[in-house]
Amino acid sequence: MSPPPSTPPPNVVIVGCGAIGGVLGVHLKRAGHSFSICTTNAAVRDVWQTTGPSLDGQVVSGAMADEHVLDQLSSSSSAFDLAYVAVPPQHISAVARDLATSLKPHGKVICLSNGWCEPHLAAVLGEERVMGAVVTWGARMPQAGQYVKTSKGGFVVGLLKGPWDTSAETACSWLASVGPVERTDNLRGARMSKLAINCAVSGLGTVGGAVLGELLAQTAIRSIAIELMTEAVAVAQAQGVRLPPLVGVDWRHFTQSSPGPVTRVLQHALLLAMGFRYRKLRSSILSAIERGRPPAIDHINGEISALGQQSGVPTPYNDAVVETVWQIARHELKAGPGALAQLQIRAKALTLPAPATENSRP
Repeated sequence: MSPPPSTPPPNVVIVGCGAIGGVLGVHLKRAGHSFSICTTNAAVRDVWQTTGPSLDGQVVSGAMADEHVLDQLSSSSSAFDLAYVAVPPQHISAVARDLATSLKPHGKVICLSNGWCEPHLAAVLGEERVMGAVVTWGARMPQAGQYVKTSKGGFVVGLLKGPWDTSAETACSWLASVGPVERTDNLRGARMSKLAINCAVSGLGTVGGAVLGELLAQTAIRSIAIELMTEAVAVAQAQGVRLPPLVGVDWRHFTQSSPGPVTRVLQHALLLAMGFRYRKLRSSILSAIERGRPPAIDHINGEISALGQQSGVPTPYNDAVVETVWQIARHELKAGPGALAQLQIRAKALTLPAPATENSRP
């Protein structure tokens, strides 16, 4: 009796090789997987094609074959079974259009980008082809193709629609090369939990201009982070989204409009723990600004602001972060203590009721 035919390995691509996509790629190489990368960054492509990428100062396994290093998805000679997408949120729609002709009919896209990007992919590819993987670890890319993992963690993975088929199982098993994979039937809740954290981590980290551990060691900065996260929780509640705990943060402690002293102590304790967990993390938005690229702040704190306006929930601190980050991007303000002070002044001004006009006076 002849043995059953073996299943060919999936054709896999990582789209975007910044910090998150690059670290995923390094771990997949170490695990012996074969895949392609696609990035518009010529310097990153050059490293993967020559010396090979490094993680925490150690080169992985040498160069990747030229045919697996792509500057655009259409350069591939065959369609993909799985595509891990790790690009800034503002590029998601363009990537979705490229994947429409580069993904097999039953192929899956696994979105690792921050923000609520999955619907933008689904609008082009269909809900049944889109998965979300919420990343619970941190990383940075100080130089092209050189990656540093700044904290441990894994993924919270969910589907937009449909069953956990073979493709979804394979996608999760590859992610497990990096860290533990937890499944969820509440992908939007998991995404908004991460978004609430990112409002403090990315938004505040950009304004503060320092690693998160240094920022959250300061009581005044933790107080701003608490305001940002409390606004995000209020918006999620108004949207009818259930927020599951994520990386040790229990959102029940951020639901009171006037928290008592015990709740305040718990909030600061959670922020201290977050600051320790992500103590080496530096905002990727700040890195983008330093490289002359537009910040993705409209898809982080700006997403909370937009949803707050839609739901009638005030978000003065998140509004202030968006305005301050754009000032930094335009080089009107320098990230650091001065920018943090400006942020607080702006947030408090937005919190005050509008002055009465002649027509509104009794």
